Amino acid sequence: MRLTRKTTLASAAAMLLLGLTACAPAGSAGPGGIDDEGDAPAAATGNGPYNLEIAENPEFEAGTTMAELAEAGTLRVGTKFDQPLFGLQGPDGTPVGFDVAIAALIAAELGIAFEDIEWTEAQSAVRESFLESDQVDIVVATYTINDARKERIDFAGPYFIAGQDIIVQAGNPEGITGPEDLAGLPVCSAEGSTPAATIADEYGAELLAAGGYSDCLDPLRNGQVVAVTTDNVILSGFVDQNPGEFELLGETFTEEPYGIGLPLGDDAFRTFINDVLEEAFEDGTWARLYEETAGTVLEVPEPPMVDRY
Repeated sequence: MRLTRKTTLASAAAMLLLGLTACAPAGSAGPGGIDDEGDAPAAATGNGPYNLEIAENPEFEAGTTMAELAEAGTLRVGTKFDQPLFGLQGPDGTPVGFDVAIAALIAAELGIAFEDIEWTEAQSAVRESFLESDQVDIVVATYTINDARKERIDFAGPYFIAGQDIIVQAGNPEGITGPEDLAGLPVCSAEGSTPAATIADEYGAELLAAGGYSDCLDPLRNGQVVAVTTDNVILSGFVDQNPGEFELLGETFTEEPYGIGLPLGDDAFRTFINDVLEEAFEDGTWARLYEETAGTVLEVPEPPMVDRY
């Protein structure tokens, strides 16, 4: 599906403020929107901080979710509020990160501006229920596609492939080299998450289940747990935000395809989102959004292949 676009809207948005300590490459705009040479970047234009063109009067078949959302002029998005690089609540309460940018991309193709998106925090344990109870229209929240979840909801994507990893205290006092070393030891992860199930069920760790991954950092600091485990990109953000406190083992042991959750059985909406993703893969928009968010710390990967199940 290709949508009609209008010329880019004027907006005085600068590069995405992530609040991270890492610097962007020399001569490029860093997380604070000032490049390493001290010059402010040119003002961004378009849909909020992501410079996305907003579809002008997009036409959709009557009765579809796309038509209803376009007419309503708003998109309700569930995302994480505590994950640097992908979904982190900013100073004004609005989340920032790669997941947020992907949600903004979908909204733009529906003709919805960034400021008209309604954001809801969606921790791991409540993502399916939020969709089933119509609290959100989509969930973009480092959300691994798996068969168990597809019994309750549908997924578009994937739009990113992560892998489970481990962080420990700086200096790795327990000498942990991989998940096999965690059998019988206390490890923290988010309740209801794929990494929590994997580390407990497959590797025999003693799980401390937290509401969100950021809730695992203090238990790691005070020695209540010996490690925190989730996807490598999430952990990289925590290491970057807390210099000198934690270290990433850097050896992934699962593959985690991130998808966009939507209500079960809405095939037309899933097809629409997959079309939007594939176009963004092809025209470079996906890579640009990654570079401006998670790419301030991590290398930009190749986009994945959409699974049109």
